[in-house]
Order: sequence, then structure tokens, then C-alpha cells
Amino acid sequence: MSTPPTTPSSTATPAAGGLALPPMRHKTVLVIDLVESVRLMAAHEAQVVALWRGFVHFATTEVLPARGGRLVKSLGDGLLAEFEHPAQAVRAALALHRHFDEANRELPAAQQLYLRAGINATRLYVDDTDVYGHGVNLAARVADLAAPGETVVTASVYDAIVVGVDADVQDRGESYLKHWPEPVRTWTVSPVNAHTPVVRLPTPAESASDFRPGVAVVPFETRSHAPEQFVIGELIADGVITQLSRSQDLRVISRLSTSAFRGRGAPAAEVGQRLEASYTLSGSYVSFGDKVVITAELSDNRRNEVVWAERLAGDTLDLVQLESELVTRLSEATAQAVLHHVVQRSLVQPLPQLESNALMLGGITLMHRSTPRDLQRSQQLLEAVVDRHKRVATPWAWMAKWHIMQVMQGLADEPARAFREAIGVAERALDLEPQSSLAMAVKGHALCHLGSDVEESRRLLHAATESNPNDPMAWLYRSVWSTMWGDAADSVAEAETAVRLSPIDPQKYYFEMMLATCHAANLNWARAIDIGQSSLKKNKYHLPTLRCLAASLYYSGNAEAAREQVETILGLEPQFTIDRYLASGRESPLRRKVAAALAALGVPDH
Repeated sequence: MSTPPTTPSSTATPAAGGLALPPMRHKTVLVIDLVESVRLMAAHEAQVVALWRGFVHFATTEVLPARGGRLVKSLGDGLLAEFEHPAQAVRAALALHRHFDEANRELPAAQQLYLRAGINATRLYVDDTDVYGHGVNLAARVADLAAPGETVVTASVYDAIVVGVDADVQDRGESYLKHWPEPVRTWTVSPVNAHTPVVRLPTPAESASDFRPGVAVVPFETRSHAPEQFVIGELIADGVITQLSRSQDLRVISRLSTSAFRGRGAPAAEVGQRLEASYTLSGSYVSFGDKVVITAELSDNRRNEVVWAERLAGDTLDLVQLESELVTRLSEATAQAVLHHVVQRSLVQPLPQLESNALMLGGITLMHRSTPRDLQRSQQLLEAVVDRHKRVATPWAWMAKWHIMQVMQGLADEPARAFREAIGVAERALDLEPQSSLAMAVKGHALCHLGSDVEESRRLLHAATESNPNDPMAWLYRSVWSTMWGDAADSVAEAETAVRLSPIDPQKYYFEMMLATCHAANLNWARAIDIGQSSLKKNKYHLPTLRCLAASLYYSGNAEAAREQVETILGLEPQFTIDRYLASGRESPLRRKVAAALAALGVPDH
């Protein structure tokens, strides 16, 4: 929990006989007192004293320590306590109100004990024994507004708590307080009630248009109490949220929403329920000089279990860089962990038990793998989500792309027929959503490979990037058109745009493969090798990457390394031949060069 830095004490000269002023700090003060204490004491002094002493013991041994509070002073019928954060004070007040419930059930109405409380967050002079300032007086004044059993808070407290998490609230409007120069806006706070009416939007699982799993990044906690270190947790969360938000496959909860859970230690299930997120990323950090060690964990909010954890270390100053290496590593690992967990569930659980976002993301991921089993499971997942959401374009568009991937993986018996099927399914998506950039891109890509209507293919691909300039798949497919029918030099810039739009995309290896192919089309073999090797680090069994890398190595003069790639290709696809490769797409200069290289490296013709 964030602790504001200490402000130097005032330089004002104390009055004669006075002491130097203590430092000022931002604190939250709670004033709570016994309603009608004079009447109760006069009528039942011994009983009230005994009950009050029990209350003070309860406050000082249980409530305040558990909520980070410090007892400043105890009077015969009231308490003054200070806290670091308003949420702590609110939770403490609500707990203290319940203390007399049991005793009141046994007492007649005239003898029952009730409390009233006021809370204010402000800057105060603070020393080891007391707190000083007009902010304490304001807390006492708003306590006077409270009815028996109520807690009234000022605007500074209301602004710092999370309604529905810390408490429910009722706006009291402005009040004129005794000896206070201006009206004060106040709220009554009460325990969160499950029956409180709330405006609730459909959850992503219920939504017919958003199939992405939600991720909430809670500010990381420091293991140190040094005030200057608290900002590190904010930098980590801000950076990760920014990077994850660039992913097309994740729905990232806003920073303003996740900050509500800073320092609360809330279980993953609660975070997921409150923020409607499937996963929560949280953690802690410790700083040693100019080094920082981060411990991160990703929780499945539905099952309240940790699915991934990792420790990362780096330079503290790196966190303030525009492209922080630490934040990038953490963001990429988080995205991969979410993807892996969703895909593993999609592989082992029956389709009816999977959420739509698991069906969609699992289907998208598995179609890019290289085995017939994965491609078949991808088809099953996508068909299931299409069946659930027949009137939504996105599942149809991805189903269209599945037919293209069937050809790209060399698993289509009749490539031309698969491309035509992709066009038909993409047209179904466009009937539902004419401006779907993904559907336009997939149809344009299929027409590009068929070569039957090159101009319509170009029009669709350009329309896709104009409809959604941030759609990486549309830019990627534009780069393919440029390598086959346009200017190969344009393809590199288009593919680079796609890669920049997908910095942590789970299918980044696919984007890098396409970029490597564009460099190969420009005969830039060295760059194609570098990017192809980067792609293989993420997926070493991706056949299109292996083919591009083998040809690039061959033309760069490294035939031995090229043959190693070919051996891997034939091990993954024993039936692979030059004829099958040429049949998997439209003839182009690059395809002819790759085929020649593969033949020279020992791939059979038939």
C-alpha cells in the first residue's frame, strides 16, 4: 500500500515556550464515540464502563492491528485512531460498529450501546503520541452528523475507496458544520451488501462479440517499507498493461480499475468477479541498490489457482525506459502463459465445458501448429464457437482462415478447393459484418493464392487495412500480395507494420515467419535467416518457417545448415515433396526459388 513521502516540518518559529512542529504526513483519522454516553453513564455507569473497556480491548488488539491502524487516544466514551489509507479506516469503522451487537441482544432498548463515526483524510502534524490539525476537528464534526450505527466520511475518503469493494455508500450532499467556514460534502458508508442494486453489463463470457480472455494486472507490492520504492510497483503494472493491451487476443482491464486492488491481498476469485477478468497478474518486488527482483504469478480467477509463476531480475532504471526490457519480458511471458493455459484446457476438456473465449483462442492457436491432430482439434473448436454464435462474424472469419492454414501446412488434398472454401466462409462473415477487416483480409488472401481475381484480392486487402489500420493480419496478408503480385520491396514495410502491431502476440512466430519470407523475396538472405531463426525459437516445428530458413541458408552459402532444416521438415512431414509444395500456393518468383533450393537439398520431386 502506497505511503506518501514525509513533508519537512514547518519552518515557522514556535511561540514562546513551544516546541518545534512535528512533520506533516498524509493520514486518515477515525473518530468514533458512544451515542448518548452521558445518559447511559448516569443510569448504568458500571455496566457501561465494563462494556466500553471490552470495546477498547477489541479495538486495540483485533480491529486496529489487523487494518493497519494506530490508537492515538482513548477517552471515556470515544476513540481517535489514524491510518495510512482511507480504505483501512472504513473497514475498521464498519468492524467496530458490530462489537456491541451481541450485548445489545441481551439489553433493553434504553440500555443498548451504539457508536457513530467520522472519517477524514488530510495532512496532519504527527508525532509518536498524537496527531494535530484542523483535519482531526473535521473528522469529529462529520461524526456528529452520523446517526447511531452510522459512519460518515468526507470527500477525501470517498475519493480513495472503491465503492462495492470497500463499502457501499449513500451521498448525503453538503452540510454546514459548526465552526467550519464552508459546507462539507459527506457520504454515509455501510458494509457491501450483495443485494445492493448495481448496473451490470453482460460479462465477456455472455457477450456475443468479444471472445478474448480478460487479464487484470494488479499493482505489484514492495517487500520494503521505503517510500521511494512504492512507485516501482506502479511502473511495473503500467508497463505490462500497456504492452498487453497491444495484443489482439487479450482483453486487458484498465489501470484505473485494477488499482482498486492495490495492497488488498484479495483472492483471485474476488478480483475476477469484480473486474470480470479470467486471469490476474500480481506479484511483489524487492530493490537492492540499482537492481530489482520481481516475483510474478498468474492466477486463473475461475478456479482460484496459480497457473504460472516466474522471477525476473534487472536494472531499476530500466523500468522507466520507453521500451523496458524487464516489462517486455514479463509481458511476453504473461501472454504466453495465458495462451498456454487456455490451449491446454481446450485440448483436454469436452467442448461443451469450454467458454467461448477458450474455444476461440484455442482454435486460433492450434491452427498455426504443424500436426494434423492440432489442425483437426482447431477445426472442432472453431466449429463449436461458430455453432454457439452463428450471427457473429469473427468466428466465421477465423474458420475461413482455418481453410487457408490447411493449405499452408500441406494438409489439404486439393489446395484450390480449400481456398474456395475459405472464400465462401469469409463471405458468410462479411454478410454478417461487411466491414470485418479480418474477413476481408482472409478472402483477399485466398483470392491472392488462387490468382483468379488479383485486382479484387488487392482491393479487399487495402480495404481491410483502411477499415482497421491496427489489424496486423490484414497488413500481413497485404505483404503476401506484394511478394506475389506487387512490389516485393513494399512487402517488407507491410510485414514490419504487422509485427509492430503484435509485439506480444502469441502467434508472433507466424508474423516473424512472414517477415522473413518478405526479406527472402527481396533476396535479403541474411535478414531472412535472422528473423527465421527468431521465429523458430518460438515454434521450432513450424513448416513454413523451416522452408524459408532452409532456402535462405542455401542461397547464403550455408548448405550444411540448410540440410539440417530439410531433415527436420521431412521428419515432420515424410510425404513432403516439391510437387506438394508447389501445389500449396500460386506460383511466384519466390516460390520457384524456394522449390529449387529444396530440390538441391534433397527433397524429392514426387
